[in-house]
Amino acid sequence: MIEIKQQKNNTYQFRLKAAGGQTLLKSIAFNSREEIEQTVKQLAPLTNDYNIIERKTNYEGNFMFNLKDRSGKVIGNSLLYNSEAGMENGISNLKRSIRSLAKPGL
Repeated sequence: MIEIKQQKNNTYQFRLKAAGGQTLLKSIAFNSREEIEQTVKQLAPLTNDYNIIERKTNYEGNFMFNLKDRSGKVIGNSLLYNSEAGMENGISNLKRSIRSLAKPGL
């Protein structure tokens, strides 16, 4: 499920959530509703590209990932994970959630 919200500074962000309601990804700020809707429409085909996920570790040793578009621009960030296995599970859930968006009737 994707939630699109207008922020106080008139930008837009989306959150991609798992079926259970947990946030998997928080997007960067987009300047217009049209720009964010176009980006959301392009998410499903991205799941076939290996290079869309950038895995990272922060200075405290927590794991996270960024979702990138085909040009390499970061379009969203995950939450922090305590383990690499947890992060990989989050990536799998993210891809599964994105693919479900492309299915008719969802």
